[in-house]
Amino acid sequence: MGSQAPEYRDNPWDLSGGRDRGLLVLRYALLPFCLGLTELWVHPSHRSLLIDAALCAVIAVLITVLAVRPDWQERPAVMGCFFACLAGLMAALIVRDSLFGISLLSIGSYAFRLPWPRRLLSAGTMGVLAGISQVAGVPKDTVGGLALSLTVISVNTYVVCGLAWFIRHNTVKSEQREHALTALAEANRKLETALSENAGLHQQLLTQAREAGVLDERQRMAREIHDTLAQGLTGIVTQLQAAEHAAADPAEWRRHFAAATGLARDSLTEARRSVDALRPEALETARLSGAVTAVAKRWSALHGIAVQVTTTGIERPMTPAAESALLRAAQEALANVAKHAKATRVGLTLSYMENEVALDVRDDGAGFDPAAAPARAGGGFGLVAMRQRVEALAGTLQVESEPGEGTAISACVPAAAGWASA
Repeated sequence: MGSQAPEYRDNPWDLSGGRDRGLLVLRYALLPFCLGLTELWVHPSHRSLLIDAALCAVIAVLITVLAVRPDWQERPAVMGCFFACLAGLMAALIVRDSLFGISLLSIGSYAFRLPWPRRLLSAGTMGVLAGISQVAGVPKDTVGGLALSLTVISVNTYVVCGLAWFIRHNTVKSEQREHALTALAEANRKLETALSENAGLHQQLLTQAREAGVLDERQRMAREIHDTLAQGLTGIVTQLQAAEHAAADPAEWRRHFAAATGLARDSLTEARRSVDALRPEALETARLSGAVTAVAKRWSALHGIAVQVTTTGIERPMTPAAESALLRAAQEALANVAKHAKATRVGLTLSYMENEVALDVRDDGAGFDPAAAPARAGGGFGLVAMRQRVEALAGTLQVESEPGEGTAISACVPAAAGWASA
């Protein structure tokens, strides 16, 4: 507590933190000055000296008490009592001798220490006292004198109350500016916090996007490897097995061996293109319908199974991703026919419709039960990759099959994802 001693003990003559020292001296000086004027000029016989001096002394004591306890100015109840006593004493002095109205120039400032709206009442009181002191010599027994007195008193009251209102208005504006600055600082602090949180969220999103990109790239590479190396190697194995069975027939053996060699070269080319993230080779020089026809003819020549390719609707340019997805679906469907179906005929239909492009592959092979077909170890990725490609374009993949009834695969890509911009 010793380090928090009140300021009035360190400086007993400081009324308001060092700001009103000159005004305090003026208050003390004006009281004896007015007392001397009244006693020398108004009452030369000194008959009222003791009464006036006593009233001035009481006012000086009140001023001194408030000077040594400036913290009381922050207590509305104390200031109300102080001002009521001060106003009563000043009224008594002014009624006795109007020259004491001069001291209102300094003492009247206490009226502005009260909180609003009592400040307006105290300011009006000081205005009335100032007006009374100014019209003390005006006769009140005539209409003109009375009107003049009331006018002077009203003008003084209006001016002092207007000053009180002006000070109040400026104080409110200052408080509003301070509150606005405080609110702005708080908003800036919250904004900085939000920006910091957003930066963290942005970093998390970047990390998630990077991880998702890595996962997508892995899936893409898995599909590309399956569509190139896996299918090519499967065809090579099939041709080599056929060549082994045809060892007694040199011409048939050479045909299968040449087919296996061609598949190896094609697979190598496709693998390189896949690594470079290029479109399938068949789409480099032809549209989708031509690429599908070329793939079907090459597959038919390798496996000796008739393939009928049909294109319906008006052929339109598509995005590379859509063309690649449908072409890969055709390749995978034909590869599955070669491996599992034991079919004698295959029908492949490419349909350009108003809202979608569909690829249908049907065979007359052994068929299977899609719900009961188990995923064999090391296999089964073909349909998964096909479905991922199509669904990545908001498309659909349907597989219909029954044992002994063949298989039908339908891949559809919506027009919004399929049509290339003009």
